[in-house]
Amino acid sequence: MQSNSAKDDSDEMEIIPSEHNGTVHDNKNEDSGDIHRAEENQKSNIDPNLYLYDDDLETRPHISTFISSIANYENTIPAATDPDAKPAAPSARMGTLIGVFLPCIQNIFGVILFIRLTWVVGTAGAVCGFLIVLTCCCVTMLTAISMSAIATNGVVPAGGSYFMISRSLGPEFGGAVGMLFYTGTTLAAAMYIVGAVEIVLTYMAPWASIFGDFTKDADAMYNNFRVYGTLLLIFMGLIVFVGVKFVNKFATVALACVILSIIAVYVGIFDNIHGNEKLYMCVLGKRLLKDIPLDNCTKEDSFMRDIYCPDGKCEEYFLANNVTKVKGIKGLASGVFYDNIWPSFLENGQFISYGKNAVDIENTNGQSYNQIMADITTSFTLLIGIFFPSVTGIMAGSNRSGDLADAQKSIPIGTICAILTTSTVYLSSVMFFAGTVDNLLLRDKFGQSIGGKLVVANIAWPNQWVILIGSFLSTLGAGLQSLTGAPRLLQAIARDEIIPFLAPFAKSSSRGEPTRALLLTIVICQGGILLGNVDLLAPLLSMFFLMCYGFVNLACAVQTLLRTPNWRPRFKFYHWSLSLIGLTLCISVMIMTSWYFALIAMGMAIIIYKYIEYRGAEKEWGDGIRGMALTAARYSLLRLEEGPPHTKNWRPQILVLSKLNDNLLPKYRKIFSFATQLKAGKGLTICVSVIKGDHTKITNKAVDAKSTLRKYMTDEKVKGFCDVLVSQQIGEGLSSVIQTIGLGGMKPNTVIIGWPYSWRQEGRNSWKTFIQTVRTVAACHMALMVPKGINFYPESNHKIGGNIDIWWIVHDGGLLMLLPFLLKQHRTWRNCKLRIFTVAQIEDNSIQMKKDLKTFLYHLRIEADVEVVEMNNSDISAYTYERTLMMEQRNQMLRALGLNKKENSKVVQTIVDHHYDATKTASKVRFADPTIEEIQHHDSQNDEKRNSIDLDGPENADTPETTSNKDESTEKADGDFKSSVKPDEFNVRRMHTAIKLNEVIVEKSQDAQLVIMNLPGPPREVRAERESNYMEFLEVLTEGLEKVLMVRGGGREVITIYS
Repeated sequence: MQSNSAKDDSDEMEIIPSEHNGTVHDNKNEDSGDIHRAEENQKSNIDPNLYLYDDDLETRPHISTFISSIANYENTIPAATDPDAKPAAPSARMGTLIGVFLPCIQNIFGVILFIRLTWVVGTAGAVCGFLIVLTCCCVTMLTAISMSAIATNGVVPAGGSYFMISRSLGPEFGGAVGMLFYTGTTLAAAMYIVGAVEIVLTYMAPWASIFGDFTKDADAMYNNFRVYGTLLLIFMGLIVFVGVKFVNKFATVALACVILSIIAVYVGIFDNIHGNEKLYMCVLGKRLLKDIPLDNCTKEDSFMRDIYCPDGKCEEYFLANNVTKVKGIKGLASGVFYDNIWPSFLENGQFISYGKNAVDIENTNGQSYNQIMADITTSFTLLIGIFFPSVTGIMAGSNRSGDLADAQKSIPIGTICAILTTSTVYLSSVMFFAGTVDNLLLRDKFGQSIGGKLVVANIAWPNQWVILIGSFLSTLGAGLQSLTGAPRLLQAIARDEIIPFLAPFAKSSSRGEPTRALLLTIVICQGGILLGNVDLLAPLLSMFFLMCYGFVNLACAVQTLLRTPNWRPRFKFYHWSLSLIGLTLCISVMIMTSWYFALIAMGMAIIIYKYIEYRGAEKEWGDGIRGMALTAARYSLLRLEEGPPHTKNWRPQILVLSKLNDNLLPKYRKIFSFATQLKAGKGLTICVSVIKGDHTKITNKAVDAKSTLRKYMTDEKVKGFCDVLVSQQIGEGLSSVIQTIGLGGMKPNTVIIGWPYSWRQEGRNSWKTFIQTVRTVAACHMALMVPKGINFYPESNHKIGGNIDIWWIVHDGGLLMLLPFLLKQHRTWRNCKLRIFTVAQIEDNSIQMKKDLKTFLYHLRIEADVEVVEMNNSDISAYTYERTLMMEQRNQMLRALGLNKKENSKVVQTIVDHHYDATKTASKVRFADPTIEEIQHHDSQNDEKRNSIDLDGPENADTPETTSNKDESTEKADGDFKSSVKPDEFNVRRMHTAIKLNEVIVEKSQDAQLVIMNLPGPPREVRAERESNYMEFLEVLTEGLEKVLMVRGGGREVITIYS
């Protein structure tokens, strides 16, 4: 029986005399008066209207206190404090405009607007360019709607998207997306730095190039970006490390630069409505030329001839076409918009020219001759990836949620208004650029045809330096913001302790700054800078942001579809379909833009997810994934409840009844190992222990025992649940567990209980609880497994070889066939071979039985050796009669004497089978628990006593111990019983069967790694003699075997030959 021993808990069951007892009435009245007065004094502090709840108020807060604590909740993450510093003034709470709208504007408008939007419009055309911008804006708008719903569903502490996703989808998704968002923010810093360097070197100070003329060699340009980018990163990193206050103040300057630059562009577009005479391009035929002074832009000029006719032989295209000057900025009134409607996608190395004529765009002789070529193969999807970073930054408001006066109001309004504003600017810019600038100049990425000038800067009013300085400062500010925010995001993830290897980055410096996280961020950012190309960085970081936005949409959709009671957003303009559309757009844009970058981002997310799932800390945040699991479990349970599982779907759902020792520790650890091996690490297992006592008094013990039980299950890798039941009687508690444990179709169908090793030695009648449990299991139609010699079973991390022997005596649904197959699925038993033995009587055809059994195993797809053991009808031996007689003598003597437990134990040791040693084989088996020294010592005493018993019978067996503990009446009763008792025929036949089967099993399977046999059914009569005899029969049946598993089926077929 695997339950707590029937130990008297006198300290917990102590009976306290009643205060109404007549002998102590007066004293009790005085004590009760004192107690009453003390209670009245305590209640004087309680509102008279709440006396009814005075007991509750001791442990539960008054409603006013509770509401006050909620109302005064601070949702900011506390920063490091200096104990010697003066108390800081309360921080000003920001509104929608300052706290959300303007930060989002600053983060959304970035470097791509100034240095790539014109190129995107010229390459994709007005229609496709409009669709590109619209697609990206739709992604962010739908994400903002989902984010607003999540952000208004309760208080959102500072942490932005990471907090929202992790608390909505769980630590695994949250950690994975948080790391992707961190990586994206870090790479965004790299893109801003490279973009800032590009603005300076290309448009402001081209003379600063240290690798020669980069207009003629793209590699030289990218090397410049790498060197200057590294220097700028070090400088910006020092600023972030030394003075974060400067970064926050500079953000205001950068925001002002962005707004002024955009205004200057719009004013310039309308100022140049009829064109600009300042910018002209030199065009050969339909091809755009670079580095050609306008004064030399004629076909007859010697400058041109020196380029195209170096050896007196002119290039064919030069001879066939004229050289013309073309106005770059033609103005809205020129009608150039119609020339820019359709896309002009090119492959790497093709010439930029009007139209798509192969003669104009193909480079046939391999020489460029100062003609501008495409440096990258362009497509609609690639341009989406390059432009998408321009619309990121929508999380800026949610990241500041801790500083907002009313985050649930400000985040939705501010974010959505910022997206509408920026989307309007982007979409109108596409139309205005297409209607103002010549197609060739739009497609000139670096402005080489106009002397290395920025196209947008030359549109702006009053001059280009407004845009150049404004774009540089705004890009620098965005880079500083990314370098400031990324380390804090990494620190927040590390502090959540969901990714163990990030633990070092959770620490802050003495100033409260995440210095370690900043160093890692700089290292990763340097890797992005070494790419040296904005066109490579933009699609890569787009993947990380798209993954993040996709999971925000998924979180909103999951919460909405699950309809969890806690999902009550204040923002009402959301719907699960919008979230799913947003998720679909994110995934589609990822795959369309760059499938290999998408695979990299997804691979990172999967690796982090599985790592957190395997090594991360367990967190319970009430997330939607666990809610989804609950919903799926409910649905599955209701489906399973429709009827019993088909035989093909039957699998052991195990209930392990674990006995606890006096220290509330599981007595047999290997019973958990065996459960794991039987399930091969899969399936459901429930482990339960029963403690004797009153639940109201030993609740803490039950909690500690459950915690210990869980630890044992974790150590042995048991997948399942555990519980501890407190009951006045162990047997009744076990019966309740077996009848009620489980839910619906997931109720356990198999019970594992340990063998009661001490049933005979200690005399505690533990066999009564064991047999009661066997009967309960049978009544519930559940299978039963009783491992004997459990401490000799192998560990789960060991591998053993040898045989698993199945002794198939009676058919019980095929469980004996299924169990060894399941065991062999585990690495511990995988190398063992199966041997199946069955018993043939004298009238059976053993040859035909063997043939039929092989056929049966063939259809079952189970490989095993088969052997049929013939047992002849031999006469019952004198040894059988004698052993049966000893068993009955003991039972009757103990019942008649009515001895107490201590005397009972001593008498039992004298009345033992004197043939015990004679029947032992060469390999003696210790069935008592080897972990208990007391029982081992007891066994050694028993051996000595057995050796002193006369071979003629127990009549002459008289040891000093028994003599000293028996009075004259006891000796007389002993003699009377021994002379009058005769063996019962019922018991003799059963003893004969047990002895004969044991002899055969020991002969064939003594060296087997495990012997599996049928467990005989318990006696139908509920009589102490019958039950004690039953235990004796089982002992005889398993003598000489070290590891035995006795199995009893639940009355239904569990294995089938059909597919």
